Amino acid sequence: MNRTADTAEPAEADLLARRFRRFLPEEAVITREEELRPYECDGLSAYRQLPMVVVIPETYEQVAGVLAVCSELRVPVVARGAGTSLSGGAMPLEHGVLLSLAKFNRILEVDPDNRCARVEPGVRNLAVSQAARPHGLFYAPDPSSQIACTIGGNVAENSGGVHCLKYGLTVHNVLGLKVLTMDGEWLELGGKGLDGPGYDLLALMNGSEGMLGLVMEATVRLTPVPEREQVLLAAFDDLGAAGQAVADVIAEGVVPAGLEMMDNPAIRAAEDYVHAGYPTDAAAILLCELDGTNREVSEELARVRNLLLRAGATEVRTAETAEEAATFWSGRKAAFPATGRLAPDYYCIDGTIPRKHLGEVLARIGEICAEHGLQSANVFHAGDGNLHPLVLYDANKEGDLERAEAAGLRILELCVEKGGTITGEHGVGVEKLDAMCSQFAGPELAQFHAVKAAFDPEGLLNPGKAVPTLKRCAEYGGMHVHHGELPFPDLPRF
Repeated sequence: MNRTADTAEPAEADLLARRFRRFLPEEAVITREEELRPYECDGLSAYRQLPMVVVIPETYEQVAGVLAVCSELRVPVVARGAGTSLSGGAMPLEHGVLLSLAKFNRILEVDPDNRCARVEPGVRNLAVSQAARPHGLFYAPDPSSQIACTIGGNVAENSGGVHCLKYGLTVHNVLGLKVLTMDGEWLELGGKGLDGPGYDLLALMNGSEGMLGLVMEATVRLTPVPEREQVLLAAFDDLGAAGQAVADVIAEGVVPAGLEMMDNPAIRAAEDYVHAGYPTDAAAILLCELDGTNREVSEELARVRNLLLRAGATEVRTAETAEEAATFWSGRKAAFPATGRLAPDYYCIDGTIPRKHLGEVLARIGEICAEHGLQSANVFHAGDGNLHPLVLYDANKEGDLERAEAAGLRILELCVEKGGTITGEHGVGVEKLDAMCSQFAGPELAQFHAVKAAFDPEGLLNPGKAVPTLKRCAEYGGMHVHHGELPFPDLPRF
């Protein structure tokens, strides 16, 4: 059952709206319930809550004005891009302001000489590569939602994607940021140079989930488009063999541009959805993309093909054209929406493990879901051990969501037990607060809170996300957001 908070008291919303309309257009301040509904959740739609007010500024001065009003009245602020995040990180607060950065969508500069681009936070991920393509360049991080997700949100969640195995996550592809803090201070971190003096605050901002400051501009690294790209599809009749094949490829010294795995439920769902020609009787398939010079790809293609066959692949196909390669990838890119054909709802988990445990952990995921009376489909970035189990459930059935949550928590605890982590690219948000208690002890969590306090002393930016309180970890209770409860209880309502 979806959890939706009650609307805020009208007087509070009216007061804020009047203050905002002193410097924002009427249509940029939203208070009516039906207009607030589109902002009540992000891609993790199991958690919903209406904000008190939504503001849509379009100048830096207006953003600073919104923060000044909220700072004065001690009103929490949640920044939002496209809302495609999958951990509840952009979920608004009942007695807070949701600040949309959608109108900051300009590509300010493409600099082919320095292989970088300057963009505003609302620029879509795919749009950067489209702008760079005439210069023979592209932006490497490519989440499955790249057609819609924005650079500001990518920085907040440290997003990855299919090509992160070879080219790195967002943190490895951001050269500089301009950040606005809650108290109106501008921070300029990094730039077009390779490094700068002082602490690496640039890296700290990546993955900070909007808790430290608002990213208002990013300078991103652009990578040369490779001379050749070749995609292999390998089918396996055993999950463990597919997992071992991944380890064998990496151990051979080959670093594919992408190395992805899908299990049988995900294969069947994707095939029914996009008709990519996947072998629906396979227990698992691997998609392996090799790129580089013609000579490099030719040599690696033969090596990888032999490795996959020795590991037990029942079939290895090579895409002969760019169109066929795109067809191979289409099923993987559409795996999440395709899984919606298997059940009314699914709960998407994001954890990371050492590659050597892939087969073992996949088998255990199936057992955990079965123990909770549920099924799952698995699609993930196998090359770097980033798992995305999709736990299937029906929100209309009493207790189904709670069982999915419980299974998800156990899967994340399993990732930690195997030497991994509770997130690879989706962030913590509200979904994984309890799982954070499995990974970090009190002293570590206290340091996380100290870092936030250094940037946001009043705790007004996206409070209650990403880092649990010590009290919560002591209780280690449910994952629910209680209606009307402020994540920072000492924040007064104004």
